[in-house]
Amino acid sequence: MKISGFTIIKNAVLNDYPIVESVKSILPVVDEMIILIGDCEDDTIGLIESINDPKIKIHHSVWDPNLRTGGSVLAVETNKAMQLISKDADWAFYIQGDEVVHEQYHEAILKGCRDYKDQSAVDGLLFKYLHFYGTYDYVGDSRTWYSNEVRVIRNDLSISAYKDAQGFRKKGKKLYVKAIKAYIYHYGWVKSPEQMMKKNKNFTKLWHNDEVLKDYLAQPDFFDYSQFDSLEKFDGTHPNVMLERIARANFNINFDPSKKKFSLKDKALYYFEKATGIRPFDFKNYRLLR
Repeated sequence: MKISGFTIIKNAVLNDYPIVESVKSILPVVDEMIILIGDCEDDTIGLIESINDPKIKIHHSVWDPNLRTGGSVLAVETNKAMQLISKDADWAFYIQGDEVVHEQYHEAILKGCRDYKDQSAVDGLLFKYLHFYGTYDYVGDSRTWYSNEVRVIRNDLSISAYKDAQGFRKKGKKLYVKAIKAYIYHYGWVKSPEQMMKKNKNFTKLWHNDEVLKDYLAQPDFFDYSQFDSLEKFDGTHPNVMLERIARANFNINFDPSKKKFSLKDKALYYFEKATGIRPFDFKNYRLLR
């Protein structure tokens, strides 16, 4: 069995992406790691080269500045990276530049790949998600955050990235997937208020035209972290590859997770999910095989 990891990245230094931690977190379960680096305004190349692992294969690309609707350039670049995967790979493990896998899930991931390798009906493996917000101590626990997503896909040329590359499609249709007992830790919303707004303004350039962008760039240079509907305290452990970054964090944001900001409908759905574990009316970017 062969597993290829792949990711895309651009301006990781400017936007403070934990891309080094992302890559390192899946290196133990992949046989090669494809990293497609966009045309950067910083030393992202040097940052990636500093990982210095023989599994890593660095490639370069130029992002099309005209693809600014709904983050479609992200899907285009992700598809480019997928095409660089070795033809003899059975699975492709996609990791985004702000996602990290805890080492406690490595065996579950490998087991899933082994168990379903020869089951052609299985297009991919479904992960659970933890979305950290503001600091490394809190996670979003409302319907605002997607609770599952596909991150391991079969190495199949008919599979491609969908919309902004959050998920995938096979010939335009949702993938048939099996759920595994593993989480992706999403750290994209953990930065200082200043760095968070800087990253958001840069990222917005991939989504909107100049008119919309002008208004967004006029916002204050700090992000208002009070804009959440529900948080809960994180009582687990972080991946080992994240510990140094967490120790370097020099910002402090205080939250009161007892405060909820819901409409009546969302409040009912939130407490129903807490009581039953069921999330009704939730959009699923996949078809789950039982």
